[in-house]
Amino acid sequence: MKDTYIDLKAHHRPESLGDRVALRTVKIMRLFADAFFSKRYGHRAVVLETIAAVPGMVGGLLQHLKALRHIRDDQGWIRELLEEADNERMHLMTFIHVAQPSRFERAVIMIGQAIFYNAYFWLYLFTPRIAHRIVGYLEEEAVVSYTQYLAQIEAGHVQNIAAPQIAIDYWHLPQAARLRDVVIAVRADEAGHRDRNHQMADTLKAA
Repeated sequence: MKDTYIDLKAHHRPESLGDRVALRTVKIMRLFADAFFSKRYGHRAVVLETIAAVPGMVGGLLQHLKALRHIRDDQGWIRELLEEADNERMHLMTFIHVAQPSRFERAVIMIGQAIFYNAYFWLYLFTPRIAHRIVGYLEEEAVVSYTQYLAQIEAGHVQNIAAPQIAIDYWHLPQAARLRDVVIAVRADEAGHRDRNHQMADTLKAA
């Protein structure tokens, strides 16, 4: 499985003021998530994946408009960012079968998405490098969260239920796959997004 070949502890060391601001912003967001969800990892996944699917869509849109304005090739960024957004959406579609959000959590989703979309849009419009760095750090935290989720499953604190059929189809898992297999697959996706967004931030820094 591809998860075997990823570095679960990879971390981009801040090299500039923008990097440090991005990291501090993500750490503050992590504090709120930990306080709100504690160890309810299924519910955490449902709510946070609704936010995680925003950056790729915003980035894809603004890269599309930039390519049109400058009449130039986008170097494949538009498709890649939209695919990232769709991948995060599939994470949500999977975990909705694991943990149904309460009415309060649905309200948090609506408010959080509205705030994050607008904030990220303006951030990406003016400082796309920092925007990608923030996503890179967010994905670092996602890898940590899914590693903790996996540990809870393996320790027997979270029931290792059968994998939802949507996850089996999307990740081409065996029909006998369990929640543990799904979490491993999702964690691998997040690690890929982590590495790629840090690379994009580095590319924009060098430009």
